[in-house]
Amino acid sequence: MATAAAAAAAPAPKKKGKKLILIIALLVLVGAGVGAGLFFTGMIGGTKEEHAEAKDMPKLLPKGSKPKAAEGEGGGEHGGGSGGGSAEGGPKYESSYFQLEKEFTSNLKESSHLVQIGLAVSTPYDEKVTEALKAHELAIRSAVLMAINDTDEEQIFTAEGKKDLQNRLVKAINGVLKEKEGFGGVSNVYFTNFIVQ
Repeated sequence: MATAAAAAAAPAPKKKGKKLILIIALLVLVGAGVGAGLFFTGMIGGTKEEHAEAKDMPKLLPKGSKPKAAEGEGGGEHGGGSGGGSAEGGPKYESSYFQLEKEFTSNLKESSHLVQIGLAVSTPYDEKVTEALKAHELAIRSAVLMAINDTDEEQIFTAEGKKDLQNRLVKAINGVLKEKEGFGGVSNVYFTNFIVQ
């Protein structure tokens, strides 16, 4: 009789085990669904500061929209530009230009020559980028001067060398903006004055 009772008791745990596994699987699926829904709606997956930063990021300006004029911009030039053809901007976005007020004077790397450069920048983003350029002008000037100072004399006399300097200046300015504001936004740098002495 003991074996018959043991045999009858054995199937019961299997049914309870299957039900338990089914309930746990169902709870996991429901929990995953709720978690995914909260993540994609932005309720989780970042701090409040990260969500606030995302709201303060500059917006690309589609072609045809006119950015607000910023003080210090060269002649109020807006639009019509190609945004420098960069991946950030491109021809489908409006370009705004910002003239850096003071010229940059620096010696060249291992040279007795001095270079004096006037700079303007372009951005396919809204006025937040030009506001950041004004707010961090001193740090930007320092980064630009260091990039100029790291330029070889031979480079400065060739078109290819000047293009390389432009690219390095874009990286230097965007580096300062990313460090200070959390975003870059400058797509190109233009020489408004270029004198080598």
